[in-house]
Amino acid sequence: MRKFTAWAALILGLLFLALFIFRTPDTDPAAMRAKYAAPPSRFLDIGNGLTIHYRDTGPRNAPALILLHGSNASLHTWEPWAARLDKTYRVIRLDQIGHGLTGPNPTSDYTQRAFVKTLDRFTQKLGLTRFALAGNSMGGGVAWGYALAHPDNVSALILVDSVGQPEPDGGKAPLGFRIARIPVLRDLAAMVTPRRLIEDSLPGAFADPRLADDEQIDLYWKLLRYPGNRQATIDRFATPRSSATPEMLRRLKMPVLIEWGEKDALIPVSSARWLARAIPGSRLIVYPNTGHIPMEEAPDASARDAAAFLASVEPS
Repeated sequence: MRKFTAWAALILGLLFLALFIFRTPDTDPAAMRAKYAAPPSRFLDIGNGLTIHYRDTGPRNAPALILLHGSNASLHTWEPWAARLDKTYRVIRLDQIGHGLTGPNPTSDYTQRAFVKTLDRFTQKLGLTRFALAGNSMGGGVAWGYALAHPDNVSALILVDSVGQPEPDGGKAPLGFRIARIPVLRDLAAMVTPRRLIEDSLPGAFADPRLADDEQIDLYWKLLRYPGNRQATIDRFATPRSSATPEMLRRLKMPVLIEWGEKDALIPVSSARWLARAIPGSRLIVYPNTGHIPMEEAPDASARDAAAFLASVEPS
């Protein structure tokens, strides 16, 4: 028994030593804001200890378009669309709770309902009562969830490689996402988060893995290590996923555009077709040789189609 106890103590000691040696520290908030929150970035206190990092560009009297990023991404994923659309639209993109420079939710709640409530508080603070809403991946789930909860506020809905189908076939989460779902490993990932983890995960989001260049990898790695975001990621992946049903989606009465990358390895194009069948009157556009993030991989085509759709349903 004593021999077993001694070995257990040795193993525990070695584990703590390894954690001490390989632990990846949080990034410095001041340095991160200096690097990633230059104008047009702003911060908005929406109450209850939560301050949202966002960007709001384009004419203030133009129709508003709010953009919601996906899991472990940030508002930066929408910059290609903002550059192409903010001459005509008021384009607003934000770091959602547990992401980017917004940081963790003080309540540690990462249910779809919490994301929807946060978006509602944010739009109320900005004085927005009517806007188009677009979401990619996880952000698509927040978008259709918000549209169901607040249908009068949403003039049009754009779902880009969105979550929603209960059991999509053929999708494969990147390594980092899979680790975040495994007990013990995910807890270690909150302390030991090597850059290599992002190097191995991010390329899978693109049809052309070369788009996950050093600058992209650094952005994801540093924002993941913004204080509280790693624990938020663990908490979020431990939260039961919110899926849609055809009965729910039939309640969406606003115009809906679905955009999808044909070579999305995370949420396959079969999910796009499922959503298109479930949402009455929706339109589906599939982009060839494009992965999970068409806003970045096919920015010209996806932004052009979004603009044409918005102009057709709510002329600027």
